[in-house]
Amino acid sequence: MTTVHRDTVPAAAREGEDFLLAECYREALRLLRENSTPAGVLASARNPKSSGRNYDSIFGRDAAICALGMALSGDAELLQSAEAGLLTLARHQARNGQIPKFVKPELAEVDFWYAGCVDATIWWLIAVHFVDRVAPHLDLATRLSANVVRALNWLECQEHQGWFLLQQNDCSDWADIMPRSGFVLYSNAIWYWAKRLYDLPTATETQRFARLLFNPFDNAVPDQKRVRLMRHYVRNSCRPEPFLLSYVNFSFWGEEIDIFGNILAYLTGLGTASEACKMVAGVTALSANDPHPVRVVGIPIEVGSPRWRPYMQRHRQNLPWQYHNGGAWPFVGGFWVILLAMLGERTLARAELAKMALSCKVNGWEFNEWFQGQTGEPMGMPRQSWNAAMYLLAFRVLADNTRIFPQG
Repeated sequence: MTTVHRDTVPAAAREGEDFLLAECYREALRLLRENSTPAGVLASARNPKSSGRNYDSIFGRDAAICALGMALSGDAELLQSAEAGLLTLARHQARNGQIPKFVKPELAEVDFWYAGCVDATIWWLIAVHFVDRVAPHLDLATRLSANVVRALNWLECQEHQGWFLLQQNDCSDWADIMPRSGFVLYSNAIWYWAKRLYDLPTATETQRFARLLFNPFDNAVPDQKRVRLMRHYVRNSCRPEPFLLSYVNFSFWGEEIDIFGNILAYLTGLGTASEACKMVAGVTALSANDPHPVRVVGIPIEVGSPRWRPYMQRHRQNLPWQYHNGGAWPFVGGFWVILLAMLGERTLARAELAKMALSCKVNGWEFNEWFQGQTGEPMGMPRQSWNAAMYLLAFRVLADNTRIFPQG
């Protein structure tokens, strides 16, 4: 991995798109500095609304994702904040190894959500490994080695013991009011990433069974009878798409098209490289990257659908084209840009990075949490840290050809 030490982007940026990209970089640095505390970076800026929803906390997944961009930015203050957040989460790790959903250090409040909150622990592991590689002088991996072992043990206890895929209930990952359960694409994509980073011996098995379950339309004939049955159920009732299924459970599955999960699957190598370009074409065919990159669901779950759940109306957020059910999230746009760059689509990646910058610029650099999927209306919490951090990460990947994800 290339270590980058730059506090700002080059001063000679040209007018137009270059100027926009440079300006967004500076604003992202400023937002993250403002949201940094001695305990780590907050999910969003403090205000009455964010305090009422606990966004002014150190979130497991948010702080970990932010740590990727903050560490690679080369900014010493942000690196210190990234380290502090990972250490705060480690101090509040459960005895069984689970990393909290969020921590409020000033109140000694630790929250583990409802069932599982499986991805906070995975993202924390990924961030610890990443920061240790970018800033080896911190010796983070050694200092947190015992916490890492407990975290990996907890996750392995959530696995199916024959297929080596994580199992979870509804609402147990970042899409915390979505009906994805059983074997979930998003969670298993980042779990596979973590397994590769930590050289876990079952990584190949995780990849093999994920491809069998999330893409049941190929010509493979699995040895395991139960895998064959699950693939048979899907094939009889679902038409093939250029996307991996969002989740697979006993006799039911997700066809809403989890774009974020698909992006991560191809970035991490869980999905096959030969199918990645078809998925990208599918995203653009759905206009899921317009006006903001990128919508997290291709076809929202409608009220009255067999997959609709009453809890999706919570806070009136997860109605169709909103929040996790079809909203556009700028931080996911950062992963989208990185995937395009990894596939060699650098011109498109740069154009999408500019669109991401325009999203962050709305309302005077508000870095809104998410946007309505059809109208592009800014919604959610303003001054969102992971939008800024993922912009930094995507920018640095394009500028320096930095490799973030394992290849092969």
